[in-house]
Amino acid sequence: MTPATPHRQGTRRGRRWLAAAALATAPLVSLAPLTAVPALADTADPTERLDDLRSDIDALLEDPALEGATSGVVVTDADTGEVLYSRDADTRLLPASNIKAFTGAAALEVLGADHTFETEAVVERRPGRGDVPELYLVGGGDPTLAEADLDAIAADVAASGVTSVGDLYADDSWFDDQRLVDDWWPEDEPYAYSAQISALTVAHGERFDTGVTEVTVTAGAQGGPVSVDLGAADGYVELDNRAVTGPAGGVSSLVVDRPVGTNTIEVTGSLPADAGPLVALRTVDDPAGLAGHLFARALEDNGVAVKGEVARGEVPGEWHRPRVVAEHSSMTLGEVLVPLMKFSNNGHSEMLVKSIGREVAGEGSWEAGLAAQEEALQRVGVDTSDLVLNDGSGLSRGNWVTANTVVDLLDSVQDASWYEVWHHSLPVAGERDPWVGGTLASRMGGTAAEGVAQAKTGTMTGVSALSGYVQGPDGAELYFSVVNNDHAGAAPTHVQNAIVVRLAEYLGNQAPAGTFAQREAGGGPGIGELECSWELTC
Repeated sequence: MTPATPHRQGTRRGRRWLAAAALATAPLVSLAPLTAVPALADTADPTERLDDLRSDIDALLEDPALEGATSGVVVTDADTGEVLYSRDADTRLLPASNIKAFTGAAALEVLGADHTFETEAVVERRPGRGDVPELYLVGGGDPTLAEADLDAIAADVAASGVTSVGDLYADDSWFDDQRLVDDWWPEDEPYAYSAQISALTVAHGERFDTGVTEVTVTAGAQGGPVSVDLGAADGYVELDNRAVTGPAGGVSSLVVDRPVGTNTIEVTGSLPADAGPLVALRTVDDPAGLAGHLFARALEDNGVAVKGEVARGEVPGEWHRPRVVAEHSSMTLGEVLVPLMKFSNNGHSEMLVKSIGREVAGEGSWEAGLAAQEEALQRVGVDTSDLVLNDGSGLSRGNWVTANTVVDLLDSVQDASWYEVWHHSLPVAGERDPWVGGTLASRMGGTAAEGVAQAKTGTMTGVSALSGYVQGPDGAELYFSVVNNDHAGAAPTHVQNAIVVRLAEYLGNQAPAGTFAQREAGGGPGIGELECSWELTC
């Protein structure tokens, strides 16, 4: 189903940003054509319809999954500004990844949708060719720098006349050296959603996960060790493999970890002899060091010998007019926002915060970036008096929003020149192509909300949120924000789904004809306590 046109400027959803394999989701079963039912929006008294909507949302929020929880909920009519529903709308709550909507908006306001991030290979002007004593790979905060890009840079270095390098240095001084936010949980550090932040980092895979390596564990002969492939970080990280191959038909107890404070991948437990390979993304210590390691390999592959050490270092200030022998420009910020928002990429969000700080204050830090981000949001028209920012991704439990503040953002951005780009990056309900549906690809499919709701998700332990837009067939639009805190167990995504489906029905949408949703809009709680993209389930 083609997503509906939003209230003001519309979205560019006719062209997929990248080709990607569709995610496995429950199928829609074809049925005989359904008899058309008059749209609710056209048949009932407006006051009665609104009263019914409010009663229905009240009932949905009585779900047992929300016992003891606080839920900030706001629904607003985009045309009139009328608040159709409000509960705990001014209560400060943890937003989880809903904070990314603010980060993306601020980045577009400060940097511009066409902004690119530069990575350079730099030598001293003399000799500048042949055998150079030092070469620096200088990062500029590119969230999408891939191994293939490093290979292209290395090829350009060779083409520039450089034949060998003494020492190779990875320079990530564009940002400060604080790698993690102060209140991020240490136990999260091995996982891709909590990777260290650096101005020089290599992105893995088509979703551009930064600061990680892909670890593949394969069973061996029963009783013997498993085989471990460290991926891109082979030779950069250490391996502590204590895992064994268990009996065929057994249960896996395999654990792939990177203990805090180490650069060691630790593999323990057992993997059944007949099990397929286990693949896990795990973070590395010092992503710039990994970038230097991979660049050294790329230089060698392109005929440039690296004779000395590979280390971190900053281009010497005493160099007069250093020579840039190769450079790479990233995709535009507007394109970067797609994997960031669709897949709720924490690393990208934090890199944007530091890039904002560097642009505004000349300092690539969280302190400078978050201050500049709040100022940018105020310029857009957002009332930030109830907004507290402690990071750009929402992983911090020091962020605070109200549902009213989120809806204020949804409204204010529509007047910005970059609104179309920002809106395009939001996940779309029920759209199975992950580059369209993102974290909503397997939610609300086959319901009235499919294709007509675009929203940012947010989930971590005890916190879940969904905020965005719903359009009606006549062009009407609603803004909504649902922020749930302090629930026990899995995220109450079924409640959020049911509310959004009800809003879509209120506007006159119906479930797609000829299909039946095997995934109910309501049902029970979700299966996890984290974003599905972090758990690699969407």
